[in-house]
Amino acid sequence: MNLDLRKYSVRTDLAVESKEMAETAHGGPVPGVHEQIEELDGGIKITRLDVTSEAASRQIGRIQGHYITLEVPGLRTKDTELQEKVSAAFAQEFTAFLPKIGVAPGAKALIVGLGNWNVTPDALGPLVVENVVVTRHYFELTPDQVAPGYRDVSAIAPGVLGITGIESSEVVQGIVDRTKPDLIIAIDALASRSLERVNTTIQIADIGIHPGSGIGNKRRGLTKEIMGVPCIAIGVPTVCYASTIVNNVFDLMKNHFNQESGDGEAPTKQIMGMLNDLGEGERLGLVKEVLEPLGHDLIVTPKEIDEFIEDVANVIASGLNIALHEAVTPDNVASYTH
Repeated sequence: MNLDLRKYSVRTDLAVESKEMAETAHGGPVPGVHEQIEELDGGIKITRLDVTSEAASRQIGRIQGHYITLEVPGLRTKDTELQEKVSAAFAQEFTAFLPKIGVAPGAKALIVGLGNWNVTPDALGPLVVENVVVTRHYFELTPDQVAPGYRDVSAIAPGVLGITGIESSEVVQGIVDRTKPDLIIAIDALASRSLERVNTTIQIADIGIHPGSGIGNKRRGLTKEIMGVPCIAIGVPTVCYASTIVNNVFDLMKNHFNQESGDGEAPTKQIMGMLNDLGEGERLGLVKEVLEPLGHDLIVTPKEIDEFIEDVANVIASGLNIALHEAVTPDNVASYTH
């Protein structure tokens, strides 16, 4: 079978997934990628990735920088106690992340909630903005009345190009030019290659963000080079491509048949035929080739997305409130959110 695999690739916005795919393709760890993994109570897995070289960047397809990923499968269970633990863990990681990328204590922050509030899987950014503590107007109008423990924070949900006719980056650039923040924190929905990570994973990165990149759009982004100030990207995968799901199902079927038969790979080969011998890239190419007559690749999100998106937005907003304002603590953070 001769497939042109150059036009086929697994789309993901998660650095941990890019690293996993690169290690599989190259048969081992990628030089220049440093990984630290920590497991916390509640099934919270924290992975800290540093991509330190241009060669490593090319191999895993991620820009050089620092990435932190929190994976919490239990987030789908609507466990409020676990959500509080995740918010606290997120706040701790974010607080440590700021000095690591050179952000001074008390730096003025602009929070940007990217996405379309009319489309549930894309509404993460606007929902986070609704729940963050904004204080810039107090610092501007009544600075002598601002209590200790708060910093200058502003927030905006600029909408999307299809609604406003204006690139999000252009809106934010205008705000940055007028308000002069020291730091931009951009929140956006991402795409994952794994359904298990949808709505259960939070990524923090210092590389900025490109609106629409998760669904294949390449447009002017929010980066330090464009905005002139550090840009931290916070994202949660809320969608997965249908072709990626089908491709993953082959692996699940293969493992299932192996476990059920108990006789090695012979029964699996009998059932799956040549699909059993195809590599991941070849299988994905085949799936996309089959779906191509439909004219597009479907983007899939769980049917419970309404509840998931509200919960994870509240987790991120609570974590940001704790990290940005000393007066906000895990004990009193609930009083600052809806």
